[in-house]
Amino acid sequence: MANTLEQPEFGSVGFESEDARRLAHQRHAEHERHRQALNLQRENILSQRTSNPARRTALEAALAQIEAQIHAME
Repeated sequence: MANTLEQPEFGSVGFESEDARRLAHQRHAEHERHRQALNLQRENILSQRTSNPARRTALEAALAQIEAQIHAME
């Protein structure tokens, strides 16, 4: 009877491809979380209203930086 903790016997190529697939999935998930965070920051900036010209300039600069980061991810 096989021990449930034993790993199946595959060649090292099988494990490498599984590890590579898992790593690619983790990178993709991290990339998507980063994109979501940038989009939330963008929406937050867009929702802010101010009559202060200095504050408005700062918000515009922050928005430009975030949009550049989003564009660079594409």
